[in-house]
Amino acid sequence: MKTVLLTGATGFVGRRLLYSLINENVNIKLLVRNKNKLENHILERCQVYEGDTFNISVLQEALKDVDVAVYLIHMMGKDENYLEKEKQSAENFRVCCERNKVKQIIYLGGLGEFKDASTHLKSRFLTGKILSEKPENVSVAWFRAGVIIGSGSASFEIIRNLVEKIPIMITPKWVNTETSPIYIDDVIEYLKDAIMYEMPIHSMIDIGMSPMTFKEMLIQTAQVMGLKRIIIGVPVLSPRLSSYWLILFTPVNYELARELVLGLKTKTVKMNDNAEKYFPQIKITPFKEAIKKALEEIEKNQVLSRWCDSSKGLVCDVPKVPDISKAIFRDIYIKEIDSSYASKIFDVYKNLGGQKGWYALNFLWGIRGLIDKILGGYGKNRGRRQTKEIRVGDVIDFWKVIDIKEGKILLLEAQMKLPGKAWLEFSIDGELFTQTAYFYPKGLFGRIYWYCLLPFHKLIFKMMMNKIVEEAKRLKS
Repeated sequence: MKTVLLTGATGFVGRRLLYSLINENVNIKLLVRNKNKLENHILERCQVYEGDTFNISVLQEALKDVDVAVYLIHMMGKDENYLEKEKQSAENFRVCCERNKVKQIIYLGGLGEFKDASTHLKSRFLTGKILSEKPENVSVAWFRAGVIIGSGSASFEIIRNLVEKIPIMITPKWVNTETSPIYIDDVIEYLKDAIMYEMPIHSMIDIGMSPMTFKEMLIQTAQVMGLKRIIIGVPVLSPRLSSYWLILFTPVNYELARELVLGLKTKTVKMNDNAEKYFPQIKITPFKEAIKKALEEIEKNQVLSRWCDSSKGLVCDVPKVPDISKAIFRDIYIKEIDSSYASKIFDVYKNLGGQKGWYALNFLWGIRGLIDKILGGYGKNRGRRQTKEIRVGDVIDFWKVIDIKEGKILLLEAQMKLPGKAWLEFSIDGELFTQTAYFYPKGLFGRIYWYCLLPFHKLIFKMMMNKIVEEAKRLKS
């Protein structure tokens, strides 16, 4: 029986690969930064190590007795030095694999040539190159993919939102750049089959469909959705303007939009047929079918993972639960409740956000989301992964779930642009329902911000609390 170490298991691709491996005849080890983001059944099934590729002692221990190590780590974010960190991370990982005599590394990178590539694509290429440097010590199956289509992928969310929201699109010339898209389930199948492969593979393996332009993807997505869209190309939209265009209509923020736009300027198509050589049994899902399946997952509340679940950037990662008692400002609301419907209150507040809204003055939440977008944040566009299920690491509009105790506590950390740090906590203790806003200001402006917002808190949070209780009583009856 093979022993597999999976990194990136709380990310968009990694979580899906993990779920795909759960029922296979393999021992699974996980290296994660925060094990609280893993469900209980995963913690029971897998051996979990908390740390990252910069914590050498933990990495060494995690790789002990491992046959196959899967590298699904990417640090694209606000840190301008992420390229150097990517290189160091890959070097640490390869060296530790060599020390532990790991036979196979499996890595998922991006298509495209290094020359004229964006920083994002260069980092993907350099990571693969560093991991593959010493094939005499460890073999590397270096998979390369273009745009990944699937419910929850950043590329798909951009395409879907643009098609849904804009009947006539004024588009930059990069919409005519070719890429080889691929359905997320096909990516998982390639990775899983490589893990189960009898012999170690040392090769660059390009995967994906026949080349398509971004414009063709928009048109075909509209056809699947039963919409008619007009696309007009213009040569004058710079990467900066294109990025602002994306953030207004899609869930991504400015930093991510800019990286994606710069990447879209580069042709990313398959350059070898090694996928057919090693995995002839895998049949690529056609584009329209991939879009249809992705939309069905959203409609049926079956989205397993999203692009914003995990990343090295603080805006996506989940910190350890903070000591919010040290917050300088607190705004507390307490309401007596009947224990007979206390559990229903928890059900209501864990389903806040997304299409459900916030139960009080949703237009004000929308205005705050729009301001956040203008400032370069995510706004409310990210919504929710699912309408009912929730877990640590999930996004709820411009909040992130950082702690949840079933039937008792939900703690959200603000991810909007703020002059400080903010949290929103809902808790049930016996016959008391408490809702608390915490704020740790940054400088004088942070304090001014808090006092300016306080009157709105008094209005919104009281109304919100009453509506949550009313909804819980309705569910009980």
